Amino acid sequence: MEKIKIAIIGVGNCCSALVQGLAYYGNKSSEQAIGLMHWDMGGYTPHDIEIVAAFDVDRRKVGKDVSEAIFAKPNCTATFCKDVPTSGTIVQMGRVLDGISDHMRGYDPQRTFLEADLPQPDKADIVRALVESGAEILLNYLPVGSEQASRFYAECALAAGTAFINHIPVFIASDPLWSGRFEEKGLPIIGDDIKSQLGATITHRVLTDLFKKRGVKLERTYQLNTGGNTDFLNMLNRERLSSKKKSKTEAVQSVTAERLTDENIHVGPSDYVAWQKDNKVCFIRMEGRLFGDVPMNLELRLSVEDSPNSAGVTIDAIRCAKMALDRGEGGVLEGPSAYFCKHPPRQVNDDEAYRLIEAFIRQHPTQVEVRQIKPLRAAHSGS
Repeated sequence: MEKIKIAIIGVGNCCSALVQGLAYYGNKSSEQAIGLMHWDMGGYTPHDIEIVAAFDVDRRKVGKDVSEAIFAKPNCTATFCKDVPTSGTIVQMGRVLDGISDHMRGYDPQRTFLEADLPQPDKADIVRALVESGAEILLNYLPVGSEQASRFYAECALAAGTAFINHIPVFIASDPLWSGRFEEKGLPIIGDDIKSQLGATITHRVLTDLFKKRGVKLERTYQLNTGGNTDFLNMLNRERLSSKKKSKTEAVQSVTAERLTDENIHVGPSDYVAWQKDNKVCFIRMEGRLFGDVPMNLELRLSVEDSPNSAGVTIDAIRCAKMALDRGEGGVLEGPSAYFCKHPPRQVNDDEAYRLIEAFIRQHPTQVEVRQIKPLRAAHSGS
């Protein structure tokens, strides 16, 4: 198989987990692929993913090979693969815009950004870098609340002719105007706000759906999360949280038997605990009524390393975007967005999302058909 060439915005903890994961699975077989939802997707395995461009704004990362930059401060995720080979891809200076919250400027440099003193690129610079690198898919790993910056890079993706995977809760795939623009260009988009492999949101959704299927009336629920990475530090600025809270809340509300009133549901990030580093601790409480109107409650504590928990999902999302490119399919990828993201354009329950993603994978054409389709895609690139 040919390589799947990706570009990354934000060389933080999630990027670190992804790059480590590509190296970790790079010398493994399907029988050894513990932790992946799919080993082979349309003929593509993790071996086939190649990082050809990366952008960041931290002086400790810009100018370094991606393989080195992923271990630079303030990254603090688990090192589960120390032998990450040199990629040959140098981290380039990105555009800041609202990508750094004001309260994080001048904060402890071991835990936050040291902004590089370099000229910031404009749209033409980013587009040129993407085109020259041969990138086919652009991944958005910016901090929560980066509304302007996310839209800037989405514009760059459209101009460069790359697919777009939106990992954060800025509503692009779920905005008909944006998704329509990607469809017009014949470019796939997956979003918004990536779900972890087994994280707070997917666990909360499954339990909520279980209440519905077992006839338990859910009356109130909360989900509280703490962590010590830059994501949680960034979210101490509550003004940057509106889209995140909406994304996580709607992901749970969408599978309730009856929508809960605002005062009876709280789903969202809660606090920053520095010593937790990239470990995320989630507390879920659900109160309901059983047979005979008898009350019950459920409490759950989940502890996970936050960034590796999303990396396997990203590997699948990348391959879905590539399959769509092979087919000449543009616009929102409904099945992948529903299965991989908290705030897709159309919310479905997780059983249906699973059926949609498996159907999407089965639709992938043969390699002969792929070679016939690709010239059609080329017509949509650029501009």
